[in-house]
Amino acid sequence: MATKGNSGDSRTRGSVSLFIIFGLCCFFYILGAWQRSGFGKGDRIAIDITRQTDCGILNNLNYETHHDGDEGATDDSKSIVQDFKPCDDRYIDYSPCQDQMRAMTFPREDMNYRERHCPPKEEKLNCLIPAPKGYVTPFPWPKSRDYVPYANAPYKSLTVEKAVQNWIQYEGNVFKFPGGGTQFPHGAVAYINELASVIPMDNRMVRTALDTGCGVASWGAYLFNKNIVTMSFAPRDSHEAQVQFALERGVPAVIGVLGTIKLPYPSRAFDMAHCSRCLIPWSSNNGTYMMEVDRVLRPGGYWVLSGPPINWRTNFQAWQRPKEELEEEQRKIEEIAKLLCWEKKYEKGETAIWQKRKNDANCRKKDSQPTMCQPTNAENIW
Repeated sequence: MATKGNSGDSRTRGSVSLFIIFGLCCFFYILGAWQRSGFGKGDRIAIDITRQTDCGILNNLNYETHHDGDEGATDDSKSIVQDFKPCDDRYIDYSPCQDQMRAMTFPREDMNYRERHCPPKEEKLNCLIPAPKGYVTPFPWPKSRDYVPYANAPYKSLTVEKAVQNWIQYEGNVFKFPGGGTQFPHGAVAYINELASVIPMDNRMVRTALDTGCGVASWGAYLFNKNIVTMSFAPRDSHEAQVQFALERGVPAVIGVLGTIKLPYPSRAFDMAHCSRCLIPWSSNNGTYMMEVDRVLRPGGYWVLSGPPINWRTNFQAWQRPKEELEEEQRKIEEIAKLLCWEKKYEKGETAIWQKRKNDANCRKKDSQPTMCQPTNAENIW
């Protein structure tokens, strides 16, 4: 009897223990699930945030970085949103760092006055440069390559100054760009095809180009046909709004000049560089400008020089320059190109093409004559 009684009690206690363990497991499982869900607490947080937040305009956004601890901290309670109004209409053609009146106060040597000179803080305009009256959305590409609404860049001087060179024509309410240029009277397509007979443009060996003194950038516009992207630049000078025309056409372009500072592009950025009567004195300043072209050209890249002094024997009278001066200018260019280890690949008419050697460092080592100085910083050729 004792044996049976003890066995029954053990079974009863075992059942109770299992029941307690099962209950505890269920309780902690439900507790854990509730904590993970964030129910209740998350709702309270959301309600508090909703009460504090205006879902309209966020007027206290501060995008300044704070690297100096409390020095850069701002008091949001005192922050004021500044509303910039449009500038007066006389500023329609205003470029802050390229203002003509300010530019004329800087030295003309080495085109310094054509470079960027930004106004001091007290002269800065706190208003928005207005668009020309009647400005409309530019035409989509490829129509924009050939046509620009007159209202978007209402300047006719180039239609007169470059009339015989087919840079630009005025027709009704649009400007038309026939693709002409000073050095390619038969059009950009014919000129590019001539270059392509020497430069491998059709097999994707050339993908990027730099056009110095681009005018209205027709060369870059038509290079799109060969899947080449061109960065064009020209100074803000008597050729009114030339860079603006390029931008309206959909061609990458900036106001710029090769003067006293290096170009804002990294080394070996371009497969080809181009100058079509760009008026840059390549033989001046001990070859600095050609060295800068060498810096931005990749090994194996090409430099195209079209216009003076190439073929000076035939054209010195048309260019109204002394024959001896042009001869010396080309001699210096040829000399600098040799020192840079460029190989001349082509010269016909007023166009010459050089190629930067792929192993230019080895080329210079083999030259027994002194060539270029060895700067401590290869990027600093100025």
